[in-house]
Order: sequence, then structure tokens, then C-alpha cells
Amino acid sequence: MSGTSAPSRAPSVPPRGAVDRLAPEYYAARRLPPDVAALASVPDTLAPGSPAKVGILDLAFAVRAGRTELVQRYQKSPLQIMRPLWIDPMMPGMSHVYLMSTGGGVAQADRYRMDFRCGPGTEVHLTTQAATKVFRMEHDYASQRVHLTAEDGSYVEYLPDPLIPFRDARYYQRTEVTVAPGATVVIGDTLTAGRLARGERHDYRVLATDLHIRRPDGTLLAVDTLRLAPGSGRGRSEVAGPGVFAGHDHVASVFVVTDRAPAAEVASALHHALADLGPLYGASVLPGECGAWVRVLGDSPVLVAAARHTAWDAVRRLLTGHPAPDLRKP
Repeated sequence: MSGTSAPSRAPSVPPRGAVDRLAPEYYAARRLPPDVAALASVPDTLAPGSPAKVGILDLAFAVRAGRTELVQRYQKSPLQIMRPLWIDPMMPGMSHVYLMSTGGGVAQADRYRMDFRCGPGTEVHLTTQAATKVFRMEHDYASQRVHLTAEDGSYVEYLPDPLIPFRDARYYQRTEVTVAPGATVVIGDTLTAGRLARGERHDYRVLATDLHIRRPDGTLLAVDTLRLAPGSGRGRSEVAGPGVFAGHDHVASVFVVTDRAPAAEVASALHHALADLGPLYGASVLPGECGAWVRVLGDSPVLVAAARHTAWDAVRRLLTGHPAPDLRKP
């Protein structure tokens, strides 16, 4: 099934004077990691803030007539979406949204920001159309800010496809998740060592990510920080060593913040789901018993993707009573 979305400039979208989405303080990353900040420069191509260099998505969801609808949308290329889809017969009210980039990948001096506001009782699945490619960069860097808010009773999944850094890529991503009591958020990511078919393994300059999960009052629930800088004098061995890739080419993570089930039960479901699949993994509860998480390491992209899907499926079954669908990418 499918349906139409709200107009891109719905009446409830804040007026331009209230939120200037084209101002650098809105889309530019704050408090850059030192390895990334040191690379800031004026590129010999389009500079930050130029047309086609600022991608913005601002989406809001609410329950309408028993299903989750997209009720507000603002998009600026190269980021965009098509209309939401209702494609899971087991959860027919869940809105599935595919995030897309018209540029085919992230280039130097790109600045992206995405906001997802999921209202009370909503069911939302967010994913990308394909893997995110971070292209080679000679000047400056690229950044992306992601803000996800889940209100009481909502069930939200944010599971983008893998991030693939090309040789000399310079990239920083900060993801801020706000989860109200009574809400559930399942968020995951997958990183690869590079374009392996071309012999690029940890040939990027800098790859840095931050994930912060909080309550609406600002209480910090969990932090996950990644700093990979093989091109900054630290060498590939440190990036590929213990505690990071551990000699493997792919690493995937899934974080689950929920009070629908005890944290130990969520961690146990993740552990048992992956026990016989083959890749290395570890599952544990999150601080404060707010949920659980799992990290998977492997050399096969197919096996790691299957492991992440299996983890997602186990969480879906535990928290909703329904299996995860086998989504077809458009």
C-alpha cells in the first residue's frame, strides 16, 4: 500500500523568520572533533553554504485516522524523500520513509542536517535508499547532523544502510536522539573500511561519529563516540586494532531504548538471535537499564547485514510481537 504525504510547506511548519534553515548555525556541525576541525579550509570547488552544498530534511509525523502520517515536511536538495509508504502488513499503520540524496554521495564542504519529529503514538521506520558514499576530499570536510525525537508511546526505527568512506574522505556525523518515557527507539549504523573492491581499506583521512541519547529533560542516557583517523599520522593498524575493527572490514551496531521490556530481556534477545550466525558480536544493557545494544564485526558485508537484520527482527518480535519486514529498496 502507499499514500500521499503532506505538502512540503504545511501550515504548521514554523515561519521562515522563526527557523532560518539556511543559516550556518542551523546546519553546520557544532564542536567539531579536533582531527576534523584541523582540516577546515576554503575549497577550490563550491564552498560551504553554496547552492547544492547544504542538504536539509525536516520531517514531522503524527497519528491520523489510525495510521502514522507525514504531517510536516521541509526538504532542500541534495537531501530529499519520496512519499511515505505503508508496506508492512503486520504493522499497517507504520510509515516507512526512504531518505535519498540527489548527489549520489557526500562531497567536500557538504553540510547536511536531518530532523525527525515523531509524535505521540506514532510508528515510523526511517532508512536510506542505498549506502551512503563519502567521496574523496582534497579540501575542507563534510558533516551531517541528525536529530530524532520520539514522543510518548511512539515506536521509531532509524536504520540507514552502510557508510562507505572513499580514499581521503573527511567526515563527521553527530546524531542526537531524544526519547520520551514510554517511547521506543531502535537506531543502528554500519561502517565499512572503505571501497574494498578497489583495494581501499582504511584509506580515508578522518571518520568521526557521535551518538547522544537523552530524555526530553536533558538527562543523558547513552553516548557512543567513534574517532578513526588513519590519515592523520596514527596509521591503519590503530584503526584496525582491538576495540575498533579488530582486523575486520565491517562493523554494525544497534541501540534499543525502550521500557516495553526490561533491559536484560532486550539484551538477551539480541544475544540469542545472533548466537549461531557466525560473526563476532557483543550485546549488553545500556546505562541506567534504559535499553540494550549490540555490536557486530565481520568480513562479509552480506553476513553483517544479515546479522543486523536478525538483531532488528529479534527486537521487533520482542517489543511489538511482529517480525521485521524484508524491505525492498526502491
